[in-house]
Amino acid sequence: MADVTTGVTADATSEEDKALIREFLAGHVHGVEVEDDEDLFASGLVNSLFAVQMVMWVERTYGVAVAGEDLALDNFRSVTAIAEFVARKKALAGGGA
Repeated sequence: MADVTTGVTADATSEEDKALIREFLAGHVHGVEVEDDEDLFASGLVNSLFAVQMVMWVERTYGVAVAGEDLALDNFRSVTAIAEFVARKKALAGGGA
């Protein structure tokens, strides 16, 4: 299903981005294997302090700005959600998916 505002689909989400996100998470969740659609907050793997670190990592790693309206938990709830968020931000910035 395409995002109405950007036209980005879940299929456009890079497996390379997901691998990079999983690698980042693994370094902070003590090696626990994280599934792509696992709810990071409900599982207890991510707390509010780590969520801030995640946002900063996304900004640095992908060169995208995370604005106040982007801070919805759904954008950072899972590996897939983060990768889709990054794809949307890159598409809006003209950087492609």
